[in-house]
Amino acid sequence: MSEAIKTDVLIIGAGPCGLFAVFELGLLDMKVHLVDILDKIGGQCAELYPEKPIYDIPGIPLVTGQGLTDSLMEQIKPFSPTFHLNEMIERIEKIGDPGFRVTTDAGKVFECKVVVVSAGGGSFQPKRPPVPGIEAYENTSVFYAVRKMEQFRDKEILIVGGGDSALDWTLNLHPLAKRITLLHRRDDFRAAPHSVEQMRKLVADGKMDLKIGQVTELEGNSGQLSGAHVKANDNAMSKVSCDTMLPFFGLTMKLGPVANWGLQLENNLIPVETASFETNVPGIFAIGDINTYPGKLKLILSGFHEGALMAQKAHRYVYPDKRLVFQYTTSSSSLQKKLGVN
Repeated sequence: MSEAIKTDVLIIGAGPCGLFAVFELGLLDMKVHLVDILDKIGGQCAELYPEKPIYDIPGIPLVTGQGLTDSLMEQIKPFSPTFHLNEMIERIEKIGDPGFRVTTDAGKVFECKVVVVSAGGGSFQPKRPPVPGIEAYENTSVFYAVRKMEQFRDKEILIVGGGDSALDWTLNLHPLAKRITLLHRRDDFRAAPHSVEQMRKLVADGKMDLKIGQVTELEGNSGQLSGAHVKANDNAMSKVSCDTMLPFFGLTMKLGPVANWGLQLENNLIPVETASFETNVPGIFAIGDINTYPGKLKLILSGFHEGALMAQKAHRYVYPDKRLVFQYTTSSSSLQKKLGVN
């Protein structure tokens, strides 16, 4: 087990509500680490609609998902939160009163006084391609995310997909891999034009392969891939030699391991009380779209409000002997000092 990272508060989910919670916790001198399954900060906003306009953020008539994320990141800069991306929380154990040991799927361990679940509708999980028997190869030779590039050195890699992830990893892993084949169902890509251009140059120079079609069957033993059967658009069959496959078919929203954390659930949501948005487990809070209570509205502004009240109660767990004096950022010189504006 890796050595535990100690922090006051661990936030699960780095979407807008999780980011604003950093601000509210930071004003009250609580240190924060955030874990997110995505490879970028911003949650659904950044992943699903980075360029889609949002019209109901108070005081901001129009902002994009990415624009809101960027502004929140600027706002929390004084508090220097630490982000752990591309990781999913697998286990939460109680180790004190309060106190939690939290473990990710990458083996990272956190010890904290407070856990805040701000995971939207759950965790984004990769869509599994419709290939018979693919489960037998998963996490041995079929991977849906690249955690450490080095593990793909000298591999024969089949990358499947036509979006940014597929093209980015084709270009990033090309220098390490023995050979890369990119497979897409059509010769038209949704990725950044510059990436497509670079990929086509590598193909033209004979440095990698591009195939048009779909995987119909995998070959291999004991989870180790040896090849993939590909059906072209004219129904012609061929075989691609590969010992690793990286399918990038997009993401889907699932509750994921949240269901195993010992929290009470109601229709795949976490019930909370509305004084502080605490769950049935003292010291674990849920804010944003993942929680439910009478009158709940799934709005970003509601999640901001929930984060502010959560921080007040979290302070009691982190600083049980310290009296909390409520202050306004407009008039408190000590808060302004924390924000670097005084």
